[in-house]
Amino acid sequence: MKYTKVERNLLERAIVFVCSCVMWVTTVIIFLILTTNTFMRYFGAGGLQWANEIPELLFPWLVMAGVVLAAEKGAHITTVFLVESVSSAARRRIAILTWLAVAVMYAILVRATWGMLEIVHDERTPILQLPGSIPYACVLAGMLMLCVLALQSAWREIRCERVANDHDDVNSQVAQG
Repeated sequence: MKYTKVERNLLERAIVFVCSCVMWVTTVIIFLILTTNTFMRYFGAGGLQWANEIPELLFPWLVMAGVVLAAEKGAHITTVFLVESVSSAARRRIAILTWLAVAVMYAILVRATWGMLEIVHDERTPILQLPGSIPYACVLAGMLMLCVLALQSAWREIRCERVANDHDDVNSQVAQG
């Protein structure tokens, strides 16, 4: 079976852009808060009382953005030795069924997380009184994006398309250094 190389579509580029922005913003904010708090404690100012709450709320967003980016790039751990032992037609059918099953599982997780948001929204952080639904919202958003990416992968497999790798893309090489 011959596969056609294609570029990321607008939806995939938007997901990559949003997750990249979330990773950069959360990393910078967490770093600045923790560094400032460390210096304040070191120089005897006592530190910021709320300095632990914000990183605790932002860290799940950082992790989930990384998970989505890894999934979009196909960088998650996979076991392929069994699948590679079958014909290309069987491999394609397995891939389609697998991506559809993955999408269904992510959709189930989206539904379950949506139900938990209402429960955890009433919980508040001790100092800033922010709702406990903030970290759960990132799980909902991440699982939704993963579901979309799994459906996109199934669709590409049905159409016999492969996304051009980043190392094939000159712009990605420049962006990565």
